[in-house]
Amino acid sequence: MRTRILRSGLLGAGVVLLVAACGKSGPPAQQQPPPPEVGVVTAQAQAVPLTRDLVGRLSATRTADVRARIAGVLQKRVYTEGSDVKEGQLLFQIDPAPLQAALSAQQANLAAAQATYQNNHVAAERARSIASKGLLSKTDSDNAEAAERTAAAAVKQAQANVESAKINLGYANVTAPIGGRAGQQQVTEGALVGQGEATLLTRVEQIDPIYVNFSQAVGEIDQLRRAAATGSVELAAAGKARIELLRPDGSAYASGTLDFSDTAVDAATGAVSLRGIVPNPDHALLPGMYVNVRVSVGELKHAFLINQAAVQRDANGAYVLVVGADGKVVQKPVVADSVRGDSWIVASGLAEGDKVIVSGVQKARPGSPVHATAWQPPAPAGTAPAQAPASDKPAADKPAEKKA
Repeated sequence: MRTRILRSGLLGAGVVLLVAACGKSGPPAQQQPPPPEVGVVTAQAQAVPLTRDLVGRLSATRTADVRARIAGVLQKRVYTEGSDVKEGQLLFQIDPAPLQAALSAQQANLAAAQATYQNNHVAAERARSIASKGLLSKTDSDNAEAAERTAAAAVKQAQANVESAKINLGYANVTAPIGGRAGQQQVTEGALVGQGEATLLTRVEQIDPIYVNFSQAVGEIDQLRRAAATGSVELAAAGKARIELLRPDGSAYASGTLDFSDTAVDAATGAVSLRGIVPNPDHALLPGMYVNVRVSVGELKHAFLINQAAVQRDANGAYVLVVGADGKVVQKPVVADSVRGDSWIVASGLAEGDKVIVSGVQKARPGSPVHATAWQPPAPAGTAPAQAPASDKPAADKPAEKKA
């Protein structure tokens, strides 16, 4: 009996202790995850060339239409179509026979006029000699001198006709008015040209150097001028602005200077016409081609080059995420309108030394803590990690050593 009572007491005491222990212990504490890791770059202000990417079209610096200046039958083409020709080089030949005959006729007229003048000159000299002795009337003397003057004028007119005939004969040889590349023949041999109008035979274009024509919105030009007035932008001097023609991959294959800016705005487009001049020694650039043009209009004195992956955009514009001094993420709106290589040119919105998040942007939230590490740019595509050279034969292929 005493044993039963002792067991019941011990069991009750155990239950009381167990309940008390359960009342003192709460639910286990939940472990917080570590802050996400992000890659950052330190913003450093620098002077950045101010560029604009536009689309332009090429045109020849000089263009000349080669036309028939005299009527006749085209005999032959002397040049090779699409080849480079020099100024004064023979291109076409028109039948010279009728022109030569016309020259001969004018030369005969000149000889007759000269003979007439010689006769009238002798008669006038005789009349003046007789009149000095009072043996000839004043009227007869005046008539003799008038005939002499008329014959002299006829000689000059005949000389002019001869010169005109020589010029027309020279037009039978059609030469290049300028040096450049001659185009396709427009009229075939045997055709009558120059009859009533100057027939177009071909065209010569000078393409070294070559012009590139493009336009820029007047609003952008006004914005640049206002920025220059505040001192944040230094514009290039007149005639010093550089232009580059870009390949589809963005690399430059020709560079030149901006040599013309129109003084009026096109009412239809609201843009100002601009023109650059680019060397073209190998004639790879042809008139009529569309090209990408990068214009360096000046220098942005205080800007930041930030990798494109760091610049985000929403309905309010561009922004970046920055790690603050307390290790928390801060969102900063920025002005990023131009691209240089793989980076945005940030004109405003950042401060010197800001730690801009480049990688892990999707894991960062404004106001949340992050673990910042220095961002490393990715390795170029196609670069394989170095591997240890393999031996000529695997170890399993080695012959086993013979036992003694």
